[in-house]
Amino acid sequence: MLKVKVYNMKNKLIKCVVCCILLLAIGKTYAQNNPYVDNKLIHFGFFLGVDMLSYNIQENDSATQAAMPHPDGHVYHPRTMSVGPGVSVGFITDLRLTEHLNLRFTPSLSFGERSVTYKSYTLADSLIGEVNTGVLNKPSILTIPVSIPIYLKWSAERQANYRPYVVVGGGVQFECFRDKEKVILHKPFDAFISAGFGCDFYFRWFKLCPEIKYQIGFLDAHTPTSAMDEEGWQLNEYKYFYSNAIKKMTHQKLSIIFNFE
Repeated sequence: MLKVKVYNMKNKLIKCVVCCILLLAIGKTYAQNNPYVDNKLIHFGFFLGVDMLSYNIQENDSATQAAMPHPDGHVYHPRTMSVGPGVSVGFITDLRLTEHLNLRFTPSLSFGERSVTYKSYTLADSLIGEVNTGVLNKPSILTIPVSIPIYLKWSAERQANYRPYVVVGGGVQFECFRDKEKVILHKPFDAFISAGFGCDFYFRWFKLCPEIKYQIGFLDAHTPTSAMDEEGWQLNEYKYFYSNAIKKMTHQKLSIIFNFE
């Protein structure tokens, strides 16, 4: 009886393995949409993205801020406790380098809002490290950057009508909108690195490529108050003290992107 059960289990296992092999073999050759689309030397497309925006902030220490405290006697400590929404739209130019490697140029225009959460403390509490009490202030900053990145895309072997891939690259971006009414002012230029992953899904007339990508700036995007004075921006007391609390600020962005190629 035991031998019969073992024999039946072996048969079932062999059948499962054979079925998996057949499915893999069929998946590579059967019912492929757009079978030659990846053989093009160059192709074009566009993309739409949903962004989650934030900052990485290095704050000035309390002693630096204490040199010129706010008239209300408080010191401001910036925190990035929230993520702002954004959207992106752009164009794709894809150059085939090898069977698995592509070079991609994807300029884009983005619209979004970032925010910085400040906690204000009395000067005495701040200097002795008391950070458990304070008033929350949350100014928001509208951002409209034009990004000009270049990526390398490495794709795995195509299976039926899907093909996973990873991308890595970087680029520069130019801030189109610098709101003089806001308490924080972006610099007009930034550079960034980015990486992500996604999957090509092949349809009859096009490819849909959902993608998740993370981007981080490596230049200081914060305009200090001294530079604001030189550029002729009007500074009131709130702009000065909010800005003076920040030593360095870099961009961060997590995006869910839909490429149409």
